[in-house]
Amino acid sequence: MKIFRSLDDVPSGFGPSVVTIGNFDGVHCGHQSVIRQVVGRARERGAQAVLVTLDPHPRNVLRPQQPIRLIASLEQKLSLLRTTGLDAVVLLPFTETLSRMSAPDFCMTVLQNGLGAIEVHEGADFRFGYGGEATMQTLTVLGKQYGFATEVFSPLYMRGEAVSSSRIRSLVSNSDVSTARHLLGRPFAVDSTPARGRGYGTRYAVPTINLAPTSLLLPGNGVYITELQVGAGEEAQHFEGVTNVGNRPTFGEDSFAVETFLFRFSPVDLQENTPLRLTFLKRLREERRWPSPEALKIQIARDVATAERWFSLRRCLHHTSPLHT
Repeated sequence: MKIFRSLDDVPSGFGPSVVTIGNFDGVHCGHQSVIRQVVGRARERGAQAVLVTLDPHPRNVLRPQQPIRLIASLEQKLSLLRTTGLDAVVLLPFTETLSRMSAPDFCMTVLQNGLGAIEVHEGADFRFGYGGEATMQTLTVLGKQYGFATEVFSPLYMRGEAVSSSRIRSLVSNSDVSTARHLLGRPFAVDSTPARGRGYGTRYAVPTINLAPTSLLLPGNGVYITELQVGAGEEAQHFEGVTNVGNRPTFGEDSFAVETFLFRFSPVDLQENTPLRLTFLKRLREERRWPSPEALKIQIARDVATAERWFSLRRCLHHTSPLHT
């Protein structure tokens, strides 16, 4: 999959292409369904399957006082898109200038001249152009002028509700990582680095790691069964664990932290820029104030025992599944 980080990076004469445009935050099951449709049509028509996405998220440019917490970082989104069969992803830097581009100019500059679009696939509620002036009906009319057909895709419904990034954000914010997992098609995960001030730079031998503060989406406060990947590529290490998301009220601190206790820990080489991926598998309980540190330690031991049983059952089911025999 080619990645063009601006329209200027797209080579002259690119196309023909079948295109879809959007934020695609989280690359959830609904997004995956649309992308499969785009890839299928591109193969049928001998064209390139192209996804156009905006970076940063338009809301974070137009309403910086009310930023949106994204489900996935840009690099995580690109990593997920690489598995879909797309031929190319175009990152359009979302600026004030782009936000003021009229709908006809967008169709001519991006879709016709830039990508050689012959089909554009969007949802019925698609809006584009200055101030969201243009609708899907507008796109269809402009397509006849600029040489592309349009296809409207229907939303994907799961458990009686449409799958959307906003719904997933709501679920995760309210600690429902299990339902979010079904809509994403994978467990919810956060990419970050280690929090500063923990003596990194030497062999790290403490079985707890805190995530650095992040602007990305985090689950609501509570205790979760998690997996932590330390590092990247073949050298990465993986640990099962239990994570507390919250303010650690038992110790009277009002400092938010995402702190993970790692099972069967072995020392790791941890720098301040070491990539971490924390995957949330199941919520165990709410965060609460315990009467003493000793009571908290007893509860942590219970949490660890519960999580260990959960991981043991998962390994057993994985081992006995017909797919793995």
